[in-house]
Amino acid sequence: MAEITLDHLAHAYAPGAPHALKPLHMTWRDGGTYALLGPSGCGKSTMLNIISGLLRPSEGRVLFDGRDVTALDTGRRNIAQVFQVPVIYRSMTVGENLGFPLVCRRVPAAKIRARVEAVAERLGLAPQLKRPANALTADMKQLVSLGRGLVREDVAAILLDEPLTVIDPQLKFDLRRILKEINEEFRVTMVLVTHDQTEAMTFAQEIVVMDHGEVVQVGSPSDLFERPATEHVGWFIGSPAMNFLPARLEAGQVVVPGTGLAVPAPRSLSEGPLTLGFRPEHASVVPNGGAFEGRLERIWYEGADEVIALGRDGLQVKVRVAGRHRFEPGSVARIAVDPARLRLFADRRLVA
Repeated sequence: MAEITLDHLAHAYAPGAPHALKPLHMTWRDGGTYALLGPSGCGKSTMLNIISGLLRPSEGRVLFDGRDVTALDTGRRNIAQVFQVPVIYRSMTVGENLGFPLVCRRVPAAKIRARVEAVAERLGLAPQLKRPANALTADMKQLVSLGRGLVREDVAAILLDEPLTVIDPQLKFDLRRILKEINEEFRVTMVLVTHDQTEAMTFAQEIVVMDHGEVVQVGSPSDLFERPATEHVGWFIGSPAMNFLPARLEAGQVVVPGTGLAVPAPRSLSEGPLTLGFRPEHASVVPNGGAFEGRLERIWYEGADEVIALGRDGLQVKVRVAGRHRFEPGSVARIAVDPARLRLFADRRLVA
């Protein structure tokens, strides 16, 4: 397995063109699980392609365990890759597909058989080993593609480029659990590219959130949820997203006009638009008082919870409420927000 260092890395696809991947420097520890999270076009696939050797960066270096691999092609980096569209060998059985990377490395047949059976058991493919791979469903084909990446025990890292897109939702849940178990057992470095925050937060120990080619925050799922570094992170992490309300400076406090939402203003507050943000989970409906009063515009259900949207003077806030309540659309409701949960943003970035 490998520690991966992105040493002052950046990339532009043509001389003088804007950076598709803006300058960054970070190290991913050996045996960790990481997710590159962001919308389409944010630079996450560019970063993964540089790590894999499919793309050479225009600036900086890629190091595996301190060894410069920037100039090495994919085959010489000793990695396994799993792509969004499953790659299988149609003329082979499931077992032959799984064992093919080991056959190419001339691993003894008995060891190939043992390893294939072990990986197939983990992925629920054991009953399918003698079945023609081209007869499988799309999600089963992706399991085979993933298993072929896992069958090698000597890989430096496994790179997963949105591999769960074609997989059934319940199977996604099971597969994320299996991947984490494999990581814990074999300590293989895994990097997942995804636009799905649920995938990222349930799979990775650390999430790299990207926006327009920039790494805007790196942290654990709880770090990103509790203290998003930018409004983009607050919007992208969480369901529903974080509430953001325009604010202004008044008598030493940053307040949302017409509400009770306020925080003390830091002494050196940078210029730029001010915003107060809070999570729907950090607000509660109260019978009297409260910091925000609005008309109930929408109600929807998420499992055992209700989510309500309150509107007032062009503002809208969402609140997650545990259990079932008798809210009436169009009625007036009041909410309270824990002041310790309010986050101040200046020019869309978190103010410490």
